[in-house]
Amino acid sequence: MHTGSCLCGAVMFEVDGDLPPPDACHCTRCRKLSGHYFVSTDLPRSAVTIRGEEHVGWFHTSEQVRRGFCKTCGASLFWDPVQKDSIAIAMGAFDKPTNTRLGIHIFVADKGDYYEITDGLPQNQQ
Repeated sequence: MHTGSCLCGAVMFEVDGDLPPPDACHCTRCRKLSGHYFVSTDLPRSAVTIRGEEHVGWFHTSEQVRRGFCKTCGASLFWDPVQKDSIAIAMGAFDKPTNTRLGIHIFVADKGDYYEITDGLPQNQQ
């Protein structure tokens, strides 16, 4: 069982089971949303329980994806592909320990020009 929350605690979540290796997304949308790049782990919806759901605001960045944030403190929490049976949760919102490690960088063709990726992990251009 893993737990986490937004900054103010209005939104809390639990995940039943282990966390898969997260990905670091460097796409323009994730960078603008988070202020850097966005690291999240993809989970089956059935493994996730969200408490304080009335405090979650949703912003549709496309017809296929919406992003969830706390309406009180603004913390970015979820990346939700609405047509799939999965949801991604921001790694920074989890309580420690997460017992997982970053697995891959994605959309590195769009990464910011102010940093380099030097950790040796796989990198997908898109």
